[in-house]
Amino acid sequence: MKALLVIILFLSTSVINQTHPQAMMMPCSMVLEPIDEKLANAKGAALIYKVQLRPPSSARTNVSILSVHLPPPSAYGDYDAYEGFAFIPGVISWQFTLEPTQEESPTWAGRFDEITAEMENVKVQVRLFNSKTAKLGPAILGNDIKNCH
Repeated sequence: MKALLVIILFLSTSVINQTHPQAMMMPCSMVLEPIDEKLANAKGAALIYKVQLRPPSSARTNVSILSVHLPPPSAYGDYDAYEGFAFIPGVISWQFTLEPTQEESPTWAGRFDEITAEMENVKVQVRLFNSKTAKLGPAILGNDIKNCH
């Protein structure tokens, strides 16, 4: 009888883990890979985790991005900055400023702390941005939360 109970417990745990694999992964990090293979040196990293900023309110999810060796945004046309962009396709998106360091080839970094949605099927990107027109451009780096470790 105990053996049967252990087997049932094991199987139900396996089913629960397979049903919501992304929900079990936080905190997690992922490498943001270049969309264009010609950008061999460009890479980024995203960190996703729960933050408790204003107790007793519920925890939020933070997405932080750091990216390096990106070409100047103007190399792609009428862009002057990079933005962090996380989204659940067809559901919701979050956009936030990536600030450059003062280096000749700057590191771009930023974060967003106010996500209340479940982090399932999320994609994270670094995208071009025109700060004067608020026009979001195409993705330069990206990855999927399925690849979070």
